[in-house]
Amino acid sequence: MLTIQYSPAFAKMYRRLPLEVQKIAEKKEPIFRRDPFDRRLKTHKLQGRLNGYWAFSITYRYRIIFSFDNDIGVRFHAIGTHSIYQ
Repeated sequence: MLTIQYSPAFAKMYRRLPLEVQKIAEKKEPIFRRDPFDRRLKTHKLQGRLNGYWAFSITYRYRIIFSFDNDIGVRFHAIGTHSIYQ
């Protein structure tokens, strides 16, 4: 199973999310751990200034930005609406 490390910025953003979104994110995490490219997550590679990062969908509005790290597995960097891409 995939190891996930959470950045301090991610943890702070997560705590500010609506409780309902937090609960949905918690349901998506086991899916992500089993297969980060599961179709239900709509995982996609980011471009531009976020080149090298990936994102997956929690809901239609909310996303998680992450990166693959050979030493730890995956690092979650940000969570939120499309504004996290800016």
